[in-house]
Amino acid sequence: MFCEHRWDRSLAFGETVFPCPRPGPAPMLLWLLLILAPGRQPAGALPKALLLLKPPWSTAFEGETVTLFCKDHHSLAWEYVSWYHNETPLRKQSGRLQISKSGHYRCKTQRSSLSDPVHVQFLPDWLVLQASHPAFERDKVVLRCRGKEEEDIMERTYYKNEEKIGSSYNSNITVYPAFNDDSTYRCTASGMYILGMSWTETSRPLKIQVQELFPSPVLTASPSWPIEGSPVTLTCETWLPPLTSRTRLQFCFFKEHRALGAGWSNSPELQIPTMWSEGTASYWCQARTVIPRILKTSPRSQIRVHRVPVSDVNLETQPPVGQLIEGEDLVLICSVAAGTGTVTFSWHREGSERSLGRKTQNALSAELRIASVREQDAGRYYCAADNLDGPVLSKRIRITPRVPVSRPVLTIRGPRSQAVEGDVVELRCEAQRGSPPILYRFYHEDVPLGSSSAPSGGEASLNLSLTAEHSGNYSCEANNSLRVQRSKMVSLSITVPVSHPVLTLNPDVAQAMVGDVLELRCEAQRGSPPILYWFYHEDVILGNTSAPFGGGASFNLSLTTEHSGNYSCGADNGLGAQSSETVSLNITGLCKNKVTHITVGVIGCLLSMLGLAATAALVGRFRTQRKSGAIPRNIGSVPGPDPPAQALHSPPSLSRPALMELQPLYSNVSPGDDDLVYSQIWIRQHREGSPGFPPGTCNRLFRGEEGRPLRPCTAGP
Repeated sequence: MFCEHRWDRSLAFGETVFPCPRPGPAPMLLWLLLILAPGRQPAGALPKALLLLKPPWSTAFEGETVTLFCKDHHSLAWEYVSWYHNETPLRKQSGRLQISKSGHYRCKTQRSSLSDPVHVQFLPDWLVLQASHPAFERDKVVLRCRGKEEEDIMERTYYKNEEKIGSSYNSNITVYPAFNDDSTYRCTASGMYILGMSWTETSRPLKIQVQELFPSPVLTASPSWPIEGSPVTLTCETWLPPLTSRTRLQFCFFKEHRALGAGWSNSPELQIPTMWSEGTASYWCQARTVIPRILKTSPRSQIRVHRVPVSDVNLETQPPVGQLIEGEDLVLICSVAAGTGTVTFSWHREGSERSLGRKTQNALSAELRIASVREQDAGRYYCAADNLDGPVLSKRIRITPRVPVSRPVLTIRGPRSQAVEGDVVELRCEAQRGSPPILYRFYHEDVPLGSSSAPSGGEASLNLSLTAEHSGNYSCEANNSLRVQRSKMVSLSITVPVSHPVLTLNPDVAQAMVGDVLELRCEAQRGSPPILYWFYHEDVILGNTSAPFGGGASFNLSLTTEHSGNYSCGADNGLGAQSSETVSLNITGLCKNKVTHITVGVIGCLLSMLGLAATAALVGRFRTQRKSGAIPRNIGSVPGPDPPAQALHSPPSLSRPALMELQPLYSNVSPGDDDLVYSQIWIRQHREGSPGFPPGTCNRLFRGEEGRPLRPCTAGP
């Protein structure tokens, strides 16, 4: 039988033509269409049903039966199935159909469209070549060479385009025909007769047309006529046969020559968040399998987009109005409630002819950033939007940057240049810049003194009545909730006037003896240093002493009888002198022990003077004798002029010095020296023969009974 199957894509079904009568046993070419190449279905159509055979061979011997099953994408259908034989509907509606006649069979379920036709043949030949059903592109196809009497076959040989591709005794072979493969296959079977002669049978040629694994995809858009700026979902529509559910498809979408999204994905859909009108841009998609690798491309299509004019233009700021701080960036956000396509945004400041900025983009909003806003940038701002239908303006908003406070300056104002205890001073704190209100706080050694607010900005002050404890470092702080700033430290020294000093005597007695050393101590309990102390005896100044670091001061006095009377002291640190109360002191005569010491000292001094006078007389006599020749001149003499002759006979003149009144010597006496006696002796000498020179004097100071000199003899008038 020579059967030629011709498929016309313009027809709903294939057409089978038998151009010649059934031939004899000569081999004939068998066109076996396992599954016809599917025609393209409109987008949104139900997937095709798949017709299955059991046994899975589309060629059988006459007298055999084949059972047909109809399967959709969910499962095998067991009822409500429509069957067709050579395009004629069959009455049977069960899920399976048993056939024994050759022809084209198709089926359809309630959840699928009509399947591709399957051509099943029942042949009267002794040997047939069978191919497994169904077979998809790049899938394996099993070939079986089957005879009516299988036990007589000793060897089977398979050929492809007349070339041997394999042989076996009872095994099948597997081939992998490509889609639209034009190759022909056949097989031979050989055996032995009883008499030992061999025989060979040849099957009819078989041409296998393999079904597409999946049809070329079709790109669809939803909605089909979107509004510009709205989202659009693109779908790459194709499907896999039910038996290939384990095969996975991947999809990729393109706009012109640029891939959209993340590239290849397992989803057949891609959502474009906003669709813009861009002339004649075309879209298309691709679908592929990984194993085996099959790639198919959809036709290109254009998507028409509807444009909407802009409306409801609005200007917003970031940070919001009233929260912008000087130095921060200001972001002006211009947006439209409606409008599609390319929109041109511009920003303006009232009173300025030039725009602050301009942007053109496919978006419903745009931003303009103004860096480091200053105080002078305050004003009324607005924006405009235009998508070729004319600009639409927003409302105007006022923007005033808030200024953080600058570092304040602390000044201290008082009634005089030097602060004095009891004065009232004004602490004034002022920040040159800063948005009101400003809260000022005042500190003394970081301890809060108080606070004052400046609701309209400017300065604030705090009055302080000074005490001695207020000396130290002062500072102030400014805070306007945007920034806190502390001033530099300002030092303030409080001068405290001296209090009334207290005079004390040491030893603390009301009656003292002549010759005692008395310590007068004067001390003011309060007062800033330095303090100058004055000591008085009957309002006559005795002396003064300074206390550079405060405290008291002392003055030592060696007592005489004239020192009886009233004593007082005064203290002064430049802020006013203060006097102490008067202290009385009575001086009595010398004590016995001291009188004895003085008497012994005076007698010793007189004896010394007499000894010196005698020595002077002897020296004069010696010189007289040497001049007269009694004594040689060169023995023990010193060269010099000779004395006058008249002096040689004159006796030595010993003049007695006049007694002088002892004057008191004031000095600080160390403790434990109460028993010491100081003596002062004056020695007067007259040199004979020297009328041109006044008499010489010698002043020596002795200490104690031993008469140890404290200073050498000095010449004096």
